[in-house]
Amino acid sequence: MTTAVTHDRELPGLDLDKLSAYLDAHASEQPTPSGSLTAERVEGGKSNLTYIVTDGRTEFVVRRPPLGHVLATAHDMSREFRVISALAPTPVPVPRTYLMCIDPDVIGAPFYVMERVAGTVYRGAVQTSTLGKERASAIAYALVDVLADLHDVRPDEVGLGDFGRPEGFLARQVARWGKQLVASRSRDLSGVDDLQARLAATTPPSGPPAIVHGDYRLDNAIVADDDRIAAVLDWEMATIGDPLADLGLLLVYWDAVGAMPRGTLNQAVTPDVGFPVGAKLIERYAARRDVDLGRLPWYQALGFFKLAVISEGIYYRYTQGKTVGGGFAHMGDVVVPLVESGLAVLNEDVEA
Repeated sequence: MTTAVTHDRELPGLDLDKLSAYLDAHASEQPTPSGSLTAERVEGGKSNLTYIVTDGRTEFVVRRPPLGHVLATAHDMSREFRVISALAPTPVPVPRTYLMCIDPDVIGAPFYVMERVAGTVYRGAVQTSTLGKERASAIAYALVDVLADLHDVRPDEVGLGDFGRPEGFLARQVARWGKQLVASRSRDLSGVDDLQARLAATTPPSGPPAIVHGDYRLDNAIVADDDRIAAVLDWEMATIGDPLADLGLLLVYWDAVGAMPRGTLNQAVTPDVGFPVGAKLIERYAARRDVDLGRLPWYQALGFFKLAVISEGIYYRYTQGKTVGGGFAHMGDVVVPLVESGLAVLNEDVEA
């Protein structure tokens, strides 16, 4: 996984001595390290903390929740571990999982251990600027194809039949993110209450349920050297629900986030790189799956609302001094523009 990292024996959120002792006690469940451990924290993510841990011979990945203020129902390590493990035999590429620890006394929070997958996580325009149109298109369509593969997986067949409650999924999503906003709200945010109210008042009926990733985007995937998707990451918000929620949020990241001022959200997809526009991704997805896309603007508006709330939660942690690494100071600046974009998309939905 090619990305920026920090390297240390003492990293916030990871006690390597306690981790080493725990791994020794569970040696049959994962690659057994030999010797002293060192760790690199993967930079770029602004939610859960991810570390590459090695004994100099074997490498593996440890994931844990962020420090400090954590929203209720968010950052569920057991949920993430379960869905990745369940998807292993499917066409959806995921890392191999090794070990889940629910004891917060080991490193300060629940965590899990998984395989380190080789490849590149494209987090910014500097990385993608040299791809060229052909490679950028290949990566984009591979990403959409994997999303279609995910939504074609039958939850019951992989042991995830009880993973979520598809009935009323969309209404609960609007309510859930409204509650998350209340939990992180420390300032006035123009338009956000109007956006939530309009989403609640115009919620469409859900289509056939599927496994939903919850935060599907380019920088939550590892891209192999041949431009295929080697692994999909960050399953903390996965559930059973309306698959168009994934498609709507992907379009938000694809067309809107890349056009925002640089230095806020991860912006690997920008208009000048050569990636196909979001409409082409929709065509690709629709060619794979028989879906009604007539209310897709509503799902995009939900994506804007969700991303605005997530950004506000991250900014709130930053103001409390509970974030690790850089890139958080301007997170609060994107919240109102995201809300305004959500309201604008809802106007298109009404007009349609």
